[in-house]
Amino acid sequence: MKETTGFPPIAPEAIIEAVEAHLGTFLEPVLHPYRSYVNQTYGLRDEDGGRFVVKFYRPGRWSHDAIAEEHRFLADCAEAGLSVVAPLPSGSGGTVGELSGVRFAVFPFRSGRTFDVYAESDWERLGSLVGSLHRVSGRRDAPARLRLDPAETTAGHLSALRSSGLVHPELAERFFSLADDALELAARRFRSLSSAPIRIHGDCHRGNILDPADGTLVLIDFDDMMVGPAVQDLWLLLPDRLPAARAEMEAILSGYERAIPFDRASLALVEPLRFMRQVYFLHWVALQTGDPDFADRFPDWGGRAFWVTETEDLATQLDWIRDE
Repeated sequence: MKETTGFPPIAPEAIIEAVEAHLGTFLEPVLHPYRSYVNQTYGLRDEDGGRFVVKFYRPGRWSHDAIAEEHRFLADCAEAGLSVVAPLPSGSGGTVGELSGVRFAVFPFRSGRTFDVYAESDWERLGSLVGSLHRVSGRRDAPARLRLDPAETTAGHLSALRSSGLVHPELAERFFSLADDALELAARRFRSLSSAPIRIHGDCHRGNILDPADGTLVLIDFDDMMVGPAVQDLWLLLPDRLPAARAEMEAILSGYERAIPFDRASLALVEPLRFMRQVYFLHWVALQTGDPDFADRFPDWGGRAFWVTETEDLATQLDWIRDE
């Protein structure tokens, strides 16, 4: 398993100078760190009170081309009139900077609370937002991004976990037996899908949707952007499993289909996608086990009790896939 490299130490003064050079403006000499699961992000202000966010991409995770495709997707959305937060270009026109070998991008700061759902019309608004996003998605491909597919992505993640030896030896046989069964069923479902994969947000839950004062929903954090089935950007919005949230999904699809048609047969992918997301995050955290601060950030990760829970969760998820 190829581990990511973690972040080298970078002085705050160097970060401020790099962002000043990128924007061509002077900034206040203060950095405001933001909590981030993956990247390092900081808030800054210029001398006129303008606010910015600089995101340093975790080394070893995305290539320059992959980051550029995230930015291109955001630019496509902005040009189509969608409310997204697109990166700011430098004086040379590029949106990807580099400091001490770490790639970064600068974004305008956007405020807003997480969108709360109170009525059927709110679910329809969410569906309309994602439908408008997907209407833009099909305009181009993103070959440097991950492809959300059991054979192309999840199988590799499981192979890496298997060879890493990180799964507790008492649980490994059962864990991978369950995972292989779930993978086979997921691949079968994907093969039956007739609609083509498109560029998707990838992590489209309500925590990544802002509701600012003007009432226009803003979709943020495209860091997990990938190519995959449209339904991936819908099921994460639901308050429960699909059988218990049919009314909410119907309202979402009502809003979605005002913008673009939806292949309702793809709803059969929801539980396989939930399994794939579980494996995706296990693999992603496993890549970070060599970080000096790994134990501090993930204190309960990797012990026997952890893998007992993960194995039981996997068994439950396999039952859900089979029962569908």
